[in-house]
Amino acid sequence: MKYRSRWLALAASLAVAAAFGTGSALAQDKKAAPAKKAEPAKKAAAAGGGEQFFPVLVYRTGAYAPNGTPHANGFVDYLKLVNARDGGINGVKITFEECETGYATDRGVECYERLKGKGPTGATVFHPLSTGITFALTDKSFVDKIPIITPGYGRADSVDGTVFGWNFPLAGTYWDAADMLVQHVGKKEGGLDRLKGKKIALVYHDSPYGKEPIALLEERARMHGYQLLLLPVTHPGVEQKATWLQIRQQRPDYVFLWGWGVMNSTSVKEAVATGYPREKMYGVWWSGAEPDVVPAGDGAKGYNALTFLATAGQGAVHKDMLKYVHDKGDATGKKEGFGEVLYNRGMLSAMMTVEAVRRAQFRYGQKPLTGEQVRWGLENLAIDNAMIKKLGLEGFMRPISTSCVDHSGESEGGIHTWDGKRWVVEKGTRLIADSAIIKPMIRASAEKYAAEKKIVKRDCAKESQL
Repeated sequence: MKYRSRWLALAASLAVAAAFGTGSALAQDKKAAPAKKAEPAKKAAAAGGGEQFFPVLVYRTGAYAPNGTPHANGFVDYLKLVNARDGGINGVKITFEECETGYATDRGVECYERLKGKGPTGATVFHPLSTGITFALTDKSFVDKIPIITPGYGRADSVDGTVFGWNFPLAGTYWDAADMLVQHVGKKEGGLDRLKGKKIALVYHDSPYGKEPIALLEERARMHGYQLLLLPVTHPGVEQKATWLQIRQQRPDYVFLWGWGVMNSTSVKEAVATGYPREKMYGVWWSGAEPDVVPAGDGAKGYNALTFLATAGQGAVHKDMLKYVHDKGDATGKKEGFGEVLYNRGMLSAMMTVEAVRRAQFRYGQKPLTGEQVRWGLENLAIDNAMIKKLGLEGFMRPISTSCVDHSGESEGGIHTWDGKRWVVEKGTRLIADSAIIKPMIRASAEKYAAEKKIVKRDCAKESQL
């Protein structure tokens, strides 16, 4: 579904890599996507000096803490790693402050208002870590000009950078995820045409997060003739007996789980209690981490979920993390969740943010940058295989590039299954959402938003010449 942008030759990409310095070699692997065309660099300030402020919205308390805590640990530890190992981003020290949202939209907005003006240049970006908070902050972004980064969550239509100038659903959306799951179960049935007459139940968190995939699943249902059962679960998700009674009565062929926090483990336990086979359950990538299955014990065996960006495991970056952060006694939460799915995903979210700042420094100078300046870096990300290797993240992500038009970049998923002790990635499964279906949906939804909010669409072709 992704839009492609223009690229420079290899020689130019090497020049960019040299300008970026540590941890950012670009396009040195001929098999990787080449680095994209860079804007003419302004006279760079001398490396070093100043601070770049990162607000960190978290939820370490409440029903969503089991999932929110390891993600927050990975995010913050990566910021600490960049400071300790690299001396900051090209010499600019990272500062940060956590703000507890409890996954509540009103508290998320309060955190945003309190932190958006902090630091010498204001907040760098915001990671809402909640689709509800993302919806609330989107309107504010047009005035405050601070990017909102939502890797694998948020508004699916915000891929369209001509309308949503400040939202960045990097590496995938919930429409991508839902489409991948339909394709996967269709393949298991012997083809998408074999889904006709089948039943797919969506057990979802009754919030903007849980409702996001419905439009895509309904579109696919019209195309393939399966029956879609919509089963909302009220926050926080600990009471699901009525939901699973319906599943027992309706006997769906597959259950898609769109939960978060304690809701996920509760769903797995209820599946065990009602005798629904876990092999027929597929979670979105936010319903496929260790806290979602460990509480269910052996009953969780066979449960499946999408993979996204990071899977569980340890690589070169983890060795650096131990050396420069954990062994120095500076780790967040000790080793809670270290190397697990959500810790690793938090690291990668922080990494993409750091690399967006570094990319923007190439244009604006090696100094503290405003959110508006960092947006250029987010719209010109070019993380290829060579860069992934240099960052110590081989095996944890695939290349990603963005543009003014495409605020997501490439999206790809897989499937992993819980074997009772660890997640086992299904080999040979490469899931890519169908752009022919999703692009028109993005366009229609973005156009509707622009009309309602009276937003003048950006002319990306014109902006690229500035």
